[in-house]
Amino acid sequence: MTAILNTLGQPIGETVPTWTDRRKPPRSPMKGRYTSTEPLDPRKHGRDLFDAMALDTEGRIWTYLPYGPFTAQQAYAGWMQMTCLGEDPQFHAILDNSTGKAVGVASLMRVDPKGGAIEIGHICLSPLAQRSRVATEAMFLFMRRVFDEVAYRRLEWKCDALNAPSRVAAERLGFGFEGVFRQATVYKGRNRDTAWYSIIDKEWLALKAAYETWLDPENFEAAGKQKRALSALTAAALKAAHAPLT
Repeated sequence: MTAILNTLGQPIGETVPTWTDRRKPPRSPMKGRYTSTEPLDPRKHGRDLFDAMALDTEGRIWTYLPYGPFTAQQAYAGWMQMTCLGEDPQFHAILDNSTGKAVGVASLMRVDPKGGAIEIGHICLSPLAQRSRVATEAMFLFMRRVFDEVAYRRLEWKCDALNAPSRVAAERLGFGFEGVFRQATVYKGRNRDTAWYSIIDKEWLALKAAYETWLDPENFEAAGKQKRALSALTAAALKAAHAPLT
């Protein structure tokens, strides 16, 4: 890429002459083939979520979150009431369309309409959602909202650098690794180094096609086994998105 220089010969970023501040993402449901999301409502979703999370009897899903585990439904509902009803983070319940029950949680947060950046965080998937089309499509719905509905430039994924499953998930989903912020915070009495990942708008169209290919029912055998891995599809999409123009 040819460097852009100012009148003093200093390198500067490319201009974005059509950029304007974006609106905040709407607090509204999203619908997919396998999953739906709804703004989190403790009265509507609390019981289902508590029951689903309780299936993780070892409490592994809470290890890298700054809250939990919750041993009583009342405590979980109280945390939701205090934490999950604001505009930022904007919490959503993830529902399995086959049952209509909430099986996970995620949020859009650190919303920056001026810079066009949003983080997806507070991801907590019960055993009913882990390693499933429901979980993958939920992330796709959030991406589609960020890039298609409100036209932001950047979606961020951050996690404890020691959280290997989250880092694998980010890369499978097509997020690019950007580095580790050392001693970024303290939670549960422990240090956290934070690993940063992102998807940018220039990558979205290729990644969107990869998701649509993976989520197509034709990509799955009768027993549910995938024919083409999402990680392979997103890797090829990113390669295409960054290929030099000829």
